[in-house]
Amino acid sequence: MTVKSKPTCRLIRPDNTYDGKQGLSYFEGISTETVGAKGICMHILTMPPGARAKAHLHEAHETAIYCLSGEVDTWYGDELENHIVVKAGDLFYIPAGVPHLPANLSDRPSSAVIARTDPNEQESVVLLPELDARVPR
Repeated sequence: MTVKSKPTCRLIRPDNTYDGKQGLSYFEGISTETVGAKGICMHILTMPPGARAKAHLHEAHETAIYCLSGEVDTWYGDELENHIVVKAGDLFYIPAGVPHLPANLSDRPSSAVIARTDPNEQESVVLLPELDARVPR
């Protein structure tokens, strides 16, 4: 007789980092890889001053961001034609399939909690190098 184990709660201390396809380093958090998550991914991102991601989209998952500190300029839309500044205390939503590029143009680090509806986080990242030049450096 095989005994099937029940899922259980897991504690993650974000000590390790990984480099995402987007060109940023993330603190390892909740994902399929770390805890066996089936429908969510959550991690912490700290962007140093001057850091910017590569233009990209997440073709199969939504993203919710809570900015803990600092501020990040984000361009979004088919041609990155829209611009918003996400500041500490703000919540920001990015639908699946929307191209975007965040950049920390300030002189202070910015940190955020990022949650996505794909537990594999990097699975549906699509880089859009043709849009990178649309955002000033």
